[in-house]
Amino acid sequence: MHEIIEQLESKRQRARQGGGERRIQAQHAKGKLTARERIDLVLDPGSFEEWDMFVEHRCTDFGMEKDTIPGDGVVTGYGTINGRLVFVFSQDFTVFGGALSEAHAEKICKIMDHAVRAGAPVIGLNDSGGARIQEGVASLAGYAEVFQRNVNASGVVPQISVIMGPCAGGAVYSPAMTDFILMVKDSSYMFVTGPEVVRTVTHESVTAEELGGAVTHTTRSGVADLAFENDVEALLQVRRLIDFLPASNRQKPPVRPTADSPDRQEMSLDTLIPDNPNKPYDMKELILKVVDEADFFEVQPDYAKNIVIGFARMEGSTVGIVANQPMVLAGCLDIDSSRKAARFVRFCDCFHIPIVTFVDVPGFMPGTSQEYGGIIKHGAKLLYAYAECTVPKVTLITRKAYGGAYDVMSSKHLRGDVNFAWPTAEIAVMGPKGAVEIIFRQDIGNAQKIADRTEEYRQKFANPFIAGHRGFIDDVIMPHATRQRICRSLAMLRDKKLENPWKKHGNIPL
Repeated sequence: MHEIIEQLESKRQRARQGGGERRIQAQHAKGKLTARERIDLVLDPGSFEEWDMFVEHRCTDFGMEKDTIPGDGVVTGYGTINGRLVFVFSQDFTVFGGALSEAHAEKICKIMDHAVRAGAPVIGLNDSGGARIQEGVASLAGYAEVFQRNVNASGVVPQISVIMGPCAGGAVYSPAMTDFILMVKDSSYMFVTGPEVVRTVTHESVTAEELGGAVTHTTRSGVADLAFENDVEALLQVRRLIDFLPASNRQKPPVRPTADSPDRQEMSLDTLIPDNPNKPYDMKELILKVVDEADFFEVQPDYAKNIVIGFARMEGSTVGIVANQPMVLAGCLDIDSSRKAARFVRFCDCFHIPIVTFVDVPGFMPGTSQEYGGIIKHGAKLLYAYAECTVPKVTLITRKAYGGAYDVMSSKHLRGDVNFAWPTAEIAVMGPKGAVEIIFRQDIGNAQKIADRTEEYRQKFANPFIAGHRGFIDDVIMPHATRQRICRSLAMLRDKKLENPWKKHGNIPL
């Protein structure tokens, strides 16, 4: 017995050492934490229960049988974040460069299977050189097994990927199927093919950072949601994100007690909208002044900035916020913003998170680049997401809601539950000037007539009352009462039940 206990401790110590002191120091020299240090940071102290510490690879080719390390390059198990259960895997770059073997993949699959059964989020801390080449197709099969788990878990439990090192080739597709991707600047990257292959095939010269770094993916491609300066900041923000999310699709979002009264009035909102209808204002000011304690967790803040998405709380309960941003492209919907918001709306719908939509949209972005890029299909994604969505939906039109973009942004016609407008709202097919130039094109040469007709159109249609007469707007509210009215609406909708017709799944315009 004594001998077995000694052997057990020896194996545990070897597993904890990973690739050894020299490689751990090399990891630290790059500004990166080790796999176990990352788990200690993201989970509550002392809560981690590790599984499969003694698993080793089974490869006997290329002399691999002489080189085995307990754990095989990934640390897996479960623990808690602020007392709530989560499952986690953390790839260890000090062991075979974190390369994925068959055994490595089996460890990840095991905790993902348990997460679905237990109804708890999965957090993946990715730091891997890709498939373990010595294992050939066995490692590729391992990736595919993980991919299948990602798909099975999608919409069942939240999945969060943190890219904390290289992520190339097949390795990028598992994070791509998770709900949120966080990256670390200057030490993580994602790409299907690396800079050398790009140079060989297309003769483009590009660095790994330019090709697939954190800044590239959070500003240009939209692949990643957030980028952070270092490992510590990224992991602390994972904890913050988890706090907003339910454990699974069988539970409602968590409720956090708040001292912020639901009846709080914000008088400064009465002057938020400029007198000039063409002058922008910052929609984030409205969001921060309406939600609990000005606490807003924005997602994809640096990508498609003409729409704002993120999580907040109203009366202590999590809500998803979708808002046009007049400060960028006048708040127009384009390809990127439509995709960004559609995916967020669908996530909220998966996990019973009510959606609050703030609307100031002059329409879809015109131009050949948008049309050639498929704005029709991409815009339809947002339309589809809102129409399919069955969670409580509260919408507020602050200023412009023109054309098809009015319909798309959670209108009453797409089963919006409560639709408010401020007195400054303009709900119409298009802006007054454009409408008059079409209706009265014979008067285009007469500037005074066009000006008079434009004002006439503005008085008749550029206000919330026509939509109010038809019941498409439930009430025209004063801006200072926005928080109170939204909180009351969400409280009323707390036990809402709505089901879509039975189907295997819809065919979203991908």
